[in-house]
Amino acid sequence: MWLTTESDPASLTAQAVARRLVGDGRCGHLVWNPRTGETVQMLPATAPAGGELTAAAPDRACEGRVCVIIRVIGWSHAPFTDLPLCDLDPILSWLDSWEVPRRWPAGAPPSGLQAPHPRSSSERLWARGGHFGHSQVPGAQASAPGAVCPQRLLAQARPPNPPRALTAPAPLPPIERAADGQRHYAGAVSG
Repeated sequence: MWLTTESDPASLTAQAVARRLVGDGRCGHLVWNPRTGETVQMLPATAPAGGELTAAAPDRACEGRVCVIIRVIGWSHAPFTDLPLCDLDPILSWLDSWEVPRRWPAGAPPSGLQAPHPRSSSERLWARGGHFGHSQVPGAQASAPGAVCPQRLLAQARPPNPPRALTAPAPLPPIERAADGQRHYAGAVSG
């Protein structure tokens, strides 16, 4: 699942965005800056990012063998596939290792000005598995990631035997639940 953070990839690091997401009580599996290639893994692929895709039941982030949410630092009105896509290969290799098919069943995501897929159509497409934009998730009310080019995003070379571990900068410290129910990084310094 590809979605944009609605922030500037030229001025924010993946670490900064991941910390902001945690501070806001949000999550995802990866935060990726396509301009620099910096990637931060927030959750393992086997942990669902519950509540991050749809507000109502069913929780689409908890469906399927894996449902990986990749938060791309960028804007939905400026397709991130127009950027250099630095260090995309390790992300695609990691997704390959989880047997996420390199297909975009729903076609190119809408620009945000187009109407979303009809629910019956999007349900069938969603069941096929593969890559989707947040705007293509059945029941989602999102315009992200905007009109990205699936062919450009998924056309990177495939390694013969992709590893299951993502080669990326060190992950953020574990997230803990505080007494107030909020998620916090273990050992994080506030300020």
